[in-house]
Amino acid sequence: MEGTVFAPALEGMNHVKSEGGEMLTKPFLDVCKQILPVIDKFGAAMALVKSDVGGNITRLENKYLCNPSEFNHLYSMVRVEIEAKTAKASSSCTNGLLWLTRAMDFLVELFRNLLEHQDWTMSQACTDSYTKTLKKFHGWIASSAFTVAMKLAPDRMKFMEVIGGTGNINLDIEKFCTNFSPLLEENHKFLASVGMDDLKAS
Repeated sequence: MEGTVFAPALEGMNHVKSEGGEMLTKPFLDVCKQILPVIDKFGAAMALVKSDVGGNITRLENKYLCNPSEFNHLYSMVRVEIEAKTAKASSSCTNGLLWLTRAMDFLVELFRNLLEHQDWTMSQACTDSYTKTLKKFHGWIASSAFTVAMKLAPDRMKFMEVIGGTGNINLDIEKFCTNFSPLLEENHKFLASVGMDDLKAS
């Protein structure tokens, strides 16, 4: 593999915004898809996150594919649902975007922990980022499932070797966190502006 596991996502981030600075649907979803192989390397610990992320990407992608010109901009599908008063439904694209963004927040925080706390085990890094990002939105069942899954986290050294490939993994992780965070922040700001940023899991 050329470079690290992050290389495709880092390249993809260059294309997420239109010339007018609007978030584009397909390029954003493509970047999220390119994170799936990274999640894969966690094995069983991240099976829940992976199926959640994959499901939300598919939901948004299907909506986009039914009318690519109308839904070229990521937030257009949310606006349509807000007008139709369907945004709060659990199967809505608004909900999909919200949870996809939250899962990505969790991953950014996790990778930041791996960079900044070289002495932490993978389990510590996962649990800390979970507490900072997803936990407050999860009910007891989801939270318990997550806590159990984190105990399956892989060995940190092995994991870093696997995702490093032939590139500089620390540098790529730093780039990933630095470049992806503002995009996620923008999603939150938009969702907050339409009153949809604080929905909790049932």
